[in-house]
Amino acid sequence: MTGARTGLRWWAWVLLAALWFVTLQVRPMLDPDEGRYAEIPREMVASGNWVTPRLDGLKYFEKPVLQYWGTAAVYSVFGLSNASSRLWTVGLGFACLALIYAWLARLYDRRAAVAAVALLAMSPYFGIIGHLDLLDAGLTFWLTAMVLAFTRAQCAELGSRAERHWMLLSWAMAGLAFLTKGLEVYVLAGLGLVAYTVLERDARPWRRLHLSLGIPLMALIAAPWYIVVSLRNPGYAQYFFIHEHFQRFLTDEARRVEPWWYFIALLGVGALPWLVPLWRAARESWSAAGPIPHFKPLKFLLLYSGLTVVFFSISDSKLATYILPVFPPIAALTGVVVARRPGSLGRAARVAAGLTLFVAVGLLVYSSHRNGFIPGQGIAWGVAAALAALIAVAASRGGRPVEAEAAAGGYARPLVIALMYVFAWQALLCEYTVIQPSRSAYPLVEEVKPDVHPGTALYSVGQYRQTIPPYLHRLLTLVSYRGELGPGEDWEPGHMTATPQQFVTQWTASRDAIAFFNPQVWKDYRRKGLPGRVIARDSFTVAVSRT
Repeated sequence: MTGARTGLRWWAWVLLAALWFVTLQVRPMLDPDEGRYAEIPREMVASGNWVTPRLDGLKYFEKPVLQYWGTAAVYSVFGLSNASSRLWTVGLGFACLALIYAWLARLYDRRAAVAAVALLAMSPYFGIIGHLDLLDAGLTFWLTAMVLAFTRAQCAELGSRAERHWMLLSWAMAGLAFLTKGLEVYVLAGLGLVAYTVLERDARPWRRLHLSLGIPLMALIAAPWYIVVSLRNPGYAQYFFIHEHFQRFLTDEARRVEPWWYFIALLGVGALPWLVPLWRAARESWSAAGPIPHFKPLKFLLLYSGLTVVFFSISDSKLATYILPVFPPIAALTGVVVARRPGSLGRAARVAAGLTLFVAVGLLVYSSHRNGFIPGQGIAWGVAAALAALIAVAASRGGRPVEAEAAAGGYARPLVIALMYVFAWQALLCEYTVIQPSRSAYPLVEEVKPDVHPGTALYSVGQYRQTIPPYLHRLLTLVSYRGELGPGEDWEPGHMTATPQQFVTQWTASRDAIAFFNPQVWKDYRRKGLPGRVIARDSFTVAVSRT
């Protein structure tokens, strides 16, 4: 397949980046995840210990270390802010757009590459999760880079230098993915490779893996930290590899039980604007020949994506963000089909516009019904999202069809569609953020800050509000709370914790202390005569000063 010589110019990528990052600083960190993934790197920088992750001073071994390192490095340069806390993960989310563009432009053509970028930008699932400080966007980048480098190696000349270099790049990406999330990296990649070789009755991909070089390279990247952290923390390996992988997958211990079709439904919603061309692309990719006779990249991507959804669907622990890694590959294979069918991208833009309007209005109706008012900022962000979607629709309908324009060598309309939806999903996220109840402790902390001094004792009673420590730049002594910090409390009993009796004794004797209470717990303590003055509150937390 050949396409136009021109593609997205450097200025187009600058525009995409500018809009991709535009709300990075505007949105406060959200509870609980954004607070957690902002705080762990902050504690790394403050303590100088970049080996053992800690959350509120307690050992925290649920995830590996790469994202913490990346964010801590950003803090070391720019300090802690909303933007710097998200820069690592949101930046890697943006890089997924460039990955699929470069891959399609090289193996297929630039029409497909531009269409795929627009499709991925139109996904509400990718657009929203990709703008949150979670592990998933980073993992998605490393996994996508891994599978795309693998396909490039398989499409190279047998035994060539290009084959070796692309395969070693794939192994390196696997090592970085392992440092981001853990063993599931190898399960997902292995499932796709096994299925492809069985269905194609072709074992040649296995002979081109360069195992003798690839495995040592991957181990060199991933193993040192796992070894050092295990030596410093006896019992780490058993906890992380057995408890956090096998027990979570095979049991409902994490209390994330969802029906078997949960991820299929999320896939449908996430790809809703281009669900019809995705179905067509899946059928065509199953039998389509590749750019070379002996390997079918699109079929491999289809199998990898489908088996990823199946793998997480059979788990007893399901979290909505788990299937984010399938979206760049399915956008890539759908882009090949959309580039050949005039009108598909315009129809997808119109579906996305309808979804945008529905969510924008729905959030305002929710606020009116629940809170009795609609915040002005919520209206402004909802209108901004709607306008962006309408501009995208107008661009898709004007003049020649989008794909006909791309075939002629111009990409203005697909670029406008991508730009508008990159912004629209962020605007909806901002609208959601400003609607009560507050999903961030930022306003609460701003009220409390004038009363916090270097010597102020800080407690968290009956709860742990994840966004309080990064905004205060302080640790909290936990009282009557375990949650996800329970394992850390077991690792170091008595560290950063106090019993209710100890808390009452320390609080009563103190002249400079602030406690963040679960509202119901505060009522109970108040009835028992605990002294204190409420200095701030929101829907989830009551901040009380001893004086």
